[in-house]
Amino acid sequence: MVDLKTTYLGLALKNPIVVSSSPLSENVEIIQALEAAGVSAVVMHSLFEEQIIHESLELDHYLNRDAESYAEALQYFPEVGRYTLTPDTYLAQVKKLKAGLQIPVIGSLNGVSTGGWVDYAKKIEDAGADALELNIYYLCTDVEISGTELESTYITLVQDVCEQVSIPVAVKISPSFTALPNFARSLVEAGAQGLVFFNRFYQPDFDLEALEVVPNLKLSSPWELRLPLRWIAILYGQIETDFALTSGVHKYTGVLKAMMAGAKVTMMASALLEKGPARVAKILEQLETWMVENEYQSIEQMQGSMSQQAVADPSAFERANYMKVLNSLK
Repeated sequence: MVDLKTTYLGLALKNPIVVSSSPLSENVEIIQALEAAGVSAVVMHSLFEEQIIHESLELDHYLNRDAESYAEALQYFPEVGRYTLTPDTYLAQVKKLKAGLQIPVIGSLNGVSTGGWVDYAKKIEDAGADALELNIYYLCTDVEISGTELESTYITLVQDVCEQVSIPVAVKISPSFTALPNFARSLVEAGAQGLVFFNRFYQPDFDLEALEVVPNLKLSSPWELRLPLRWIAILYGQIETDFALTSGVHKYTGVLKAMMAGAKVTMMASALLEKGPARVAKILEQLETWMVENEYQSIEQMQGSMSQQAVADPSAFERANYMKVLNSLK
């Protein structure tokens, strides 16, 4: 019998499949069904800095105007809620999930600036969360803000949040940094015990009939796995932290690749929204079958086995591979 156990942020998990931050966590029954199917932990949907500061009805309007973006999910998960705009309701949901589940519950804060709102990190901990994911989601459009200034703001935010809590904190970032390895190390030095690769920037579209800018939410696709896979493989062994891979994990092969790159866990939402709890059970079954057939005894055995440090040709992750790919088109 193969051993699927892993650890993430000091939490002992029965396998590396974690429910990523999404509306799924708004319904305790849905997460209970996913727990029964085999998921090892759940990251709650984010509590936003703007919600805490403003509790804005205008934000409520914009979050709800594209509610049917989850249309394909509704047939599998009836009554998937919206992102609640009341911080107290969010804390109450943490308590409900903790009371109704055996698996760890990871809270999620989404913000970019430091300030009084980060006190909610402690409140999420007090509500029972086992860990906290700090989701840094910000698209810089100000030509006066330099990359150095922005990174410094992020690092200060991570420090402030980590000082608020005793539970472990992971930081979820985008890949859009000039020197990602150095920035990632700085986040760990600021107190982060895990890094989640990567956040997805949602890009608006134009409605040519109404001449309006409209939200355009798309669930992830398997091909999106390659970007976080590459960076985790590069940073594994260089930075002492727990890596989580999110975006593009739809099949058991994605879980295997993430582990071999050096991730501790894979986070899934889109595949669960599309396929439901049965998807988890199928992935775990296929994962075990593959490991038996390929003589792997444990998940721990394969973690980092295909990282840049471990492979025969480390240049495959760098510029030399870019040249090889171009030459292959001839």
